[in-house]
Amino acid sequence: MSIEVEFIQEYTPEIKGELLDTLRKVLEAAGELEEVHGEVVVTFVNDERIHELNRDYRGIDRPTDVLSFAMNEQGEDEMDIFIDEEEEEIPNMLGDIIISVPRAREQAEEYGHSFEREMGFLVAHGFLHLIGYDHSTEEEEKEMFDLQEEILTRVHLVRE
Repeated sequence: MSIEVEFIQEYTPEIKGELLDTLRKVLEAAGELEEVHGEVVVTFVNDERIHELNRDYRGIDRPTDVLSFAMNEQGEDEMDIFIDEEEEEIPNMLGDIIISVPRAREQAEEYGHSFEREMGFLVAHGFLHLIGYDHSTEEEEKEMFDLQEEILTRVHLVRE
């Protein structure tokens, strides 16, 4: 199983180097654990931008830490898409993960762990939402958060 990742930098200062490598490893570990392959776009933004997206797409008028927009979900009014079997294979676009970098920095400090771990947590959390996980109930939350911890442990982003 493989996960292809594209990073988009809307936030300055940019997220670079080793952290991008770590985030890619988090997504690859998540894909391997869940036996999912496909493409994911991760965009780094500021609080103002994520606030705008949260308001416009979720109707929640405040900033948040991470948003996920799954491409494989079908809304009520959307039509089914049928692909001709003879056509070239279409890549499995899982969706977009949007992360507020300032919010991640604040949360890392608040929770007493590294910025790298917080970013890994948010990427894993966003990815699990893309593939259908949710945390609306206590049971769902426990399942999702246990998976996130397993993913982070696989890439050595453990709590110190």
